[in-house]
Amino acid sequence: MNVYHPPTSKPIQRGFQHRLAAQYLAQCDARLAQWILKIGPLEIDFQQSFRTVEVLARSILHQQLSGRAAATITARLKQRMPRGRIGVTGLDALSDIELRGCGVSANKVAALRDLATRAHHRRVPGAAELARLDDEAIIERLVAIRGIGRWTVQMLLMFRLGRPDVMPVDDLGIRKGAALVLQLDAIPTPGELQDLTRHWAPYRTLACMILWRVVDFHRGEAIP
Repeated sequence: MNVYHPPTSKPIQRGFQHRLAAQYLAQCDARLAQWILKIGPLEIDFQQSFRTVEVLARSILHQQLSGRAAATITARLKQRMPRGRIGVTGLDALSDIELRGCGVSANKVAALRDLATRAHHRRVPGAAELARLDDEAIIERLVAIRGIGRWTVQMLLMFRLGRPDVMPVDDLGIRKGAALVLQLDAIPTPGELQDLTRHWAPYRTLACMILWRVVDFHRGEAIP
């Protein structure tokens, strides 16, 4: 059953203070503190404007493809879009055959159609509306779109809205990073990861970004 999440009276601030978050994480976990020093400061601009439909469309196009293949298909589609931005008007103007001609699979064509239809019916919140919804409300609204899962919405929360306390427990990279930082014998399950990282709240977003860098640092070495 869906739970009603009322919008906030004021927009939720985008982003958080990286230095404050890093200091908090270092104080609450000595193991993570070592990696914070090794990796150095992470600065991300959370104020860049975005369109929800375009962000979700790109996510759909990139699913289950290598970065290069997804970039090629996305570039072809952008060439067919007004002003080179993927949006409802551009998607409506292309037939399924034309979308397939850009390299979009049948399943992804169906997902893009569902996205456009929901946008027409104002069921895809724009950036201003997203700013007035809490994290779970945003997830609940957007996972209703075909082809959009919880992880995809969590990436939007982290990198577009800058929500400070997001923990995508199903992300394998984050789980591998946690195994390295916490010196575990095996990669934790999503449930285990949730329990092991509760003390990193309310700055688990930055912690995840650090865990991804830890995996990059150890790329090529044996990971449990």
